[in-house]
Amino acid sequence: MTQIESAWPKYPDYRIDLVPLGRTARVWFGDVLLAESDRCLVVEETRHVDRLYFPRTSVRWDLFAHADGVYTICPFKGEAEYWDLIAVEPAETNFVWSYSEPFAEVAGIVDHVCFYQERARIEIDEHWSDDPHGRARPVSFPTWGDQAELIRLMDVQPVRENRFAAPPYGEMERNVVEGGQLLGDAIVAATKSVPDQRVVSGYITFSKAASFDRPVDLEVDVPQRGRSFATVNVRITQDGTFRAGALLLMGADAPDLIRGHAPMPDVVGPEEAVPLDMGVTDRDLRIIDGAYDPDPDRLGPPEIYAWCRFRHDPGPQYLHAALLAQSTTHWTIAAAMRPHPGLGEASAHYTLSTGVMSTAIAFHDDFDVRDWHLYANPAIYAGRGLAHGEGRIYARDGRLIASYSCEVMIRPFAKKPAAMGMDYGNVM
Repeated sequence: MTQIESAWPKYPDYRIDLVPLGRTARVWFGDVLLAESDRCLVVEETRHVDRLYFPRTSVRWDLFAHADGVYTICPFKGEAEYWDLIAVEPAETNFVWSYSEPFAEVAGIVDHVCFYQERARIEIDEHWSDDPHGRARPVSFPTWGDQAELIRLMDVQPVRENRFAAPPYGEMERNVVEGGQLLGDAIVAATKSVPDQRVVSGYITFSKAASFDRPVDLEVDVPQRGRSFATVNVRITQDGTFRAGALLLMGADAPDLIRGHAPMPDVVGPEEAVPLDMGVTDRDLRIIDGAYDPDPDRLGPPEIYAWCRFRHDPGPQYLHAALLAQSTTHWTIAAAMRPHPGLGEASAHYTLSTGVMSTAIAFHDDFDVRDWHLYANPAIYAGRGLAHGEGRIYARDGRLIASYSCEVMIRPFAKKPAAMGMDYGNVM
């Protein structure tokens, strides 16, 4: 091994965290299984994408050959050696690497190897206890995060009177906060400002995208507060620039004078729906007919039916509400494009400029996000560069627990995204 100077003394604040994954992970190349282990390490490094390191003993080494004379140097990890994947034609060179003598700061990666996730398919198992066959649902690595991360981002904290802050997530390939997350932020800020009432309904407009890698600030104003209802304005900024504005109606509960609701659609249950991997673990999404489809030539009616549940109890009801609201912005764009050949969700942010412009939501009945809920989301209009969706959220027993609407933008780019310095990737 070449003598390498470590950069740690010069950059003591640099971070490389080795986090046990705690789940079974597999690496595939096509249909060929390359490695499998339940003892993987997630390497979280400053200004780098997460990488998954597998124990050397978990690799099918008969499929590889050592890449003699190929080495690279990382000033924070050491010298890496490489192996070629020779079980395919043509061979995939420099496909996996390992640090046989890593620096002391990352000693835990010794006897581990890493695969290029850009060239392989890496999946981690997600088990749900009620699966009748005990099957795991694979989730692609790297994941966006888990339920706890969603809560961390939306459980805004007070910083001074009438001021709240949401923490940054970190660097993302597509560095744009989803609108549903900002709606969740506003719901939490309003509830913490008027804690004796619940959010009855809310409306939010998104004026300028917020970035994932910086905190979000919320300024709350309560212009009217009564025993039965209160009005809350939430101004959302980042770096001093206005990003979104929300108006929420708070209310105290009252007994039923009348009760009724629109009936639940007659659709199949979650067991017959198709799992959707959006990179969030501890959240189970199932799409009826697999309609949230990246194939631009698979046509269907302008509607998405999605079942959703979370693994853990988030605690206060306002966090249940924030989690329920967060995914209301997922469906309208895809639903609106379904009937139109050559357009699809895979085009969003690549060939089409898409985004949610406003969302309104009303909470009707009590709910627990650990239970299955059906998002019934038809897109009722598309034209003039916009589309409109009207959604209803039902409990599995048929109760209507919330309803919402979304106004979205669907337009061609005036110039290619790369020319505008834009980035790509899916979020949440």
